[in-house]
Amino acid sequence: MARTAVRGLGQTLITLGVIVLLFVGYEIWVTDQINEGRQSELTQDLRQRWDTGDDPLGAPDRPDGSAAELPLGEGFAFIRIPRFGPDYVRVILEGTDEDKLTEGPGHYPDSALPGEVGNFAMAGHRVGKGSPFLNLDQLGPGDAIIIETRDTWFVYRMLRNEARADPDGVVGQQIVDPGAVEVVEPVPGQPEATPTRSLLTLTTCHPKFSAAQRLIVHAELDGAPLPKSDYPDGPPALTGG
Repeated sequence: MARTAVRGLGQTLITLGVIVLLFVGYEIWVTDQINEGRQSELTQDLRQRWDTGDDPLGAPDRPDGSAAELPLGEGFAFIRIPRFGPDYVRVILEGTDEDKLTEGPGHYPDSALPGEVGNFAMAGHRVGKGSPFLNLDQLGPGDAIIIETRDTWFVYRMLRNEARADPDGVVGQQIVDPGAVEVVEPVPGQPEATPTRSLLTLTTCHPKFSAAQRLIVHAELDGAPLPKSDYPDGPPALTGG
């Protein structure tokens, strides 16, 4: 009787294990395939808009002089990370709600825009839904993160991992609790500080297959923005320069 019960328990655990593996397979492969199709649509739409002179980032400011807000869910730029290979490119959407992140990396609406002083902050899934930040932990100091807008290339480079090496004590990579929202402040980790630099922050879940923590990468704008009229095929950093 006991042997039969143990055998039954073992079979149940095997079945549960198979179910878990099937779910993980769905989460990774199926949702990645769905996201790939959606990213293709978003890419085509954004480039067509650019070709007609319609730039989401070029909306006229409000009468009071404040910048116009991007509509939630709208694609407005591309992110490229050469470390992840020449084919790595994703449309960046406005917003970080789950429905936005299902389609691609999302921009924190209250953070800076590309090239602006402050912190251009984004969130993205680690596993599944396109897995845009799957290998974020593989980035190292000096690695390029390139943002493409309609007319401009912005090259950011990951900061060093020693706080003492940065004037504001910002490190290139860190692991934090999910509630550590200070990492996307204009000066990461210093909510009361006034920004003087153009930073970029990428956030994702950590470790893989878990949302227990967050993996954070901080980078800084490297030099002046590069006009696409001068660099139609991309900045030198795109090919390792």
